[in-house]
Amino acid sequence: MSDASGTGSPARGFDSLAVHAGQAFDPTTGAVIPPVHFSTTYAQDGIGGLRNGYEYGRSGNPTRTALENQLAAIEGGTRGFSFASGLAAEDALLRAVLKPGDDVLLGSDVYGGTHRLLAKILGPWGVGLRIVDMSDLDAVAAALAEGHAPILWVETPSNPLLKITDIAGLARVGHAAGALVVVDNTFASPALQRPLDLGADVVVHSATKYLGGHSDVVGGALVLKDDALAEKVKFLQFAVGAVSGPLDAFLTTRGIKTLGLRMQRHSENAASVASFLQGHERVAKVYYPGLSDHPGHEIAARQMKAFGGIVSLALADGPTARRFAESTRLFQLAESLGGVESLVNYPDEMTHASVRGTELAVPEEIVRLSVGVESADDLIDDLDRALSSL
Repeated sequence: MSDASGTGSPARGFDSLAVHAGQAFDPTTGAVIPPVHFSTTYAQDGIGGLRNGYEYGRSGNPTRTALENQLAAIEGGTRGFSFASGLAAEDALLRAVLKPGDDVLLGSDVYGGTHRLLAKILGPWGVGLRIVDMSDLDAVAAALAEGHAPILWVETPSNPLLKITDIAGLARVGHAAGALVVVDNTFASPALQRPLDLGADVVVHSATKYLGGHSDVVGGALVLKDDALAEKVKFLQFAVGAVSGPLDAFLTTRGIKTLGLRMQRHSENAASVASFLQGHERVAKVYYPGLSDHPGHEIAARQMKAFGGIVSLALADGPTARRFAESTRLFQLAESLGGVESLVNYPDEMTHASVRGTELAVPEEIVRLSVGVESADDLIDDLDRALSSL
């Protein structure tokens, strides 16, 4: 755990913070890249005489601290926490806030693992789950009027249908009802969207995705401003122990340094892909907030710097969608997203299989594309060939 200090420079712009926050040069050697600290324990100057607060690897590690400073800085928060996975981060936050008998108001289009955590793990513990379309603020207000929920949990853009929620509006509605507003910012990343600046209370990430950015590290993150809640999260992280390892922390930090550049290219390529798909006779519908006919386009344009690298599309039916997902070549068939390479995913049987038969089930005709940083012409050629083969 750490605060957002420690930049070692007067950096203020996003790209400068991404490069420098928490990354002061090594005072012993002058190395501009801080060393990776693999030690699991730390020598004490007498019993209880800790050097810079470090005692044991689960409670703190200098490499993890550097990442947590970086995370807090780029999201505009005061406290950042790095976890072994996105779900570990979510679990710590939920247990820090909730008690048996509490409800979570969850968006109607979210990552299947989030729903599974709430329904299958916390549900038997006594936590209730109610689903609402977070892009409809009137529906959110009505749901809160029916019964208190300590947490409003939203993804925007959502996974995989790219719904857009007005974060500032949701914060007003949630706070008026005494609810904590949590935004999963994985799809946008802080390079494109800063929910805390718009009134949200907590930002959650699967750092495996755009933050790491190279499909070589699993991690999760929380960023928040409230010190009391941060202390509860800090205790749970220490007591339960799902912390990121030093090499994972280093790889995430390295990925974040190029986040702004990558998100620009992801967004440019995704816009080109979405435009191509929208005009293709085999495609029934394209889901991308950068398209002017997307229902959330105006809100996305207001609260995002660009529209991100995820494009979803609907084909004629489930069998056609499956064939398409298995026909691309440059787009590799795999779960996850946010890496420099392009991926294709069939949510119904892959990332969202756990929500089949629930209110969050993804239509069988949907395919999700994670558009990478390759040459846009090559990506479009690959999609055109796959579509033409159907």
